[in-house]
Amino acid sequence: MAFSSMSERVTDVLVVGSGASGLTAAVTAALAGARVLVIERSHLYGGTSATSGGTIWIPNNHLLGPAGGADSEAEALEYLRALAGTDASEVRIRAYVAAAPRMFRCLDEQAGLRCESLPRYCDYHPELPGGKPGYRSCQALPIRADALGGDFAALQPPHLCTTAFGRINWTAREAHPLITQGPGAKSIFLRIALQYWLDVGQRWRTPRDRRLTGGGALIARLLIAARQRGVTLQLSTSLTDFVVEDGRVVGAVVDRDGVSERIRAARGVIVASGGFERNAELRARFLPQPSSAAWSAGVPSNTGAPIEAAARVGAALANLDSAWWAPGLKLADEDRARPLFVERALPGSLMVDQSGQRFCNEAASYHVTGGIMARRAGTAPAWLVFDARYRGRYAIGPLFPGPPRFDARLRPSLRALLRRADSIGELAALIDVPAAALEATIARFNGLAQQGRDPDFQRGASLYDRYYGDAAVTPNPCLAPLTRAPFYALPVCPGELGTNGGIVTDQHGRALTADAKPIAGLYAAGNCAASPMGRSYPAAGATLGAGMTFGWLAARHALGVAD
Repeated sequence: MAFSSMSERVTDVLVVGSGASGLTAAVTAALAGARVLVIERSHLYGGTSATSGGTIWIPNNHLLGPAGGADSEAEALEYLRALAGTDASEVRIRAYVAAAPRMFRCLDEQAGLRCESLPRYCDYHPELPGGKPGYRSCQALPIRADALGGDFAALQPPHLCTTAFGRINWTAREAHPLITQGPGAKSIFLRIALQYWLDVGQRWRTPRDRRLTGGGALIARLLIAARQRGVTLQLSTSLTDFVVEDGRVVGAVVDRDGVSERIRAARGVIVASGGFERNAELRARFLPQPSSAAWSAGVPSNTGAPIEAAARVGAALANLDSAWWAPGLKLADEDRARPLFVERALPGSLMVDQSGQRFCNEAASYHVTGGIMARRAGTAPAWLVFDARYRGRYAIGPLFPGPPRFDARLRPSLRALLRRADSIGELAALIDVPAAALEATIARFNGLAQQGRDPDFQRGASLYDRYYGDAAVTPNPCLAPLTRAPFYALPVCPGELGTNGGIVTDQHGRALTADAKPIAGLYAAGNCAASPMGRSYPAAGATLGAGMTFGWLAARHALGVAD
């Protein structure tokens, strides 16, 4: 499509999507002196980034050494190669490992992105060559919503699973002991709860926490930097087509509240619009089946329209069967699933398929466990099974710890999911699995748990498994027998945080054709682009780390910024 004689808006760089990848691209371009327009399909900005924990995986970052860690570019490359194998592009992995620390330092020093390194948050596969026990994952420091002014009202709220009690924001450092009932949990809870409830002025206006953490803090800091440098943000604006002249993408046709507009981008269009996880038709075509958009934790606006538009102008697509997998709970009165990041690792629980058998290391990363579920028959749903002792000590999504007598008081949508019985055989009937198989599975599991070992699936063997275990339980913080009635089960869906297959790009973030030629003027970063890590998930924040890095690279390339 080419521009007609109709009036048009003109900018230097058009960014599609207002998550961390898009805002990083916008800030980077603005730092280089460009006029930047960011369009966002939703009436809220921040995308799935704002709803997430906001962790950023940056190997060899500048905060790592002062925090007590050590890393190198060679070790990061070794780790990513060992994990991704031949499924990822060597040139893009090299570009990521080399550029990520530079991007991170640039945003810190020039744009006010203040973060901390997380010493204990280990890579998801720390046992692999080059893997690390911590420090590579970083998180934006908390910031008051007041700093956003009127923009706070339009910030995507955090996902319920990234908050305490669905409303109190917490950092990764605070969440870990609270979830695992670790040392200091009570004092941390008291501090953040009092801070929330004593903010009387805010409580009169809204239940939203004025202390932004995680993804909210990350997006807030990026947006403030963008606003300070003149970036324009336009909400409720959907990209419908790219505009091509003489083989170059020179802009886009967009729909703004039902009205078509044309935007000319003199230096380039950077697509950072998220994946296609909320598009039922694309899920049915590409993802392993069964599949449902209701199982996704991604924001409802992630429908993949810019990915389809890129394909129409010749962009190659890859890995469309891939996602950032995560087992989840789906409540009928919520618009997205709640990923089970931690609950599977805590002792006194296990997961079974529809035959009543265990099928994985429940404490493995959500990507590994969710991927097994997505590709394996009989796990839609699977069942998280636990006993009264687990029920009384740990939270499972919206199911807060408490004695069985509280079960009758649960909200209706949760009560509809929860199965409870006085024996394993009775529980098996409630979840429609063979009683003999479930009883045998739990009997074997209990015997192994008492010994603190799991030769069947190696639960608790990895440092990552133990990160989310209960340190008070020995000899294995991830294993305890299920012995105390009543017994419970919750259905677990094979969900995801977002898809990660899409537009094929090069080391600069340029969209490529099927014969690997760059499409002039078109770039992609984040979940709308095929992940540079292939189908692997190295660590907490690898999604945001890669998206922000390639957003940075794309903006610099579009403007001809020299290294």
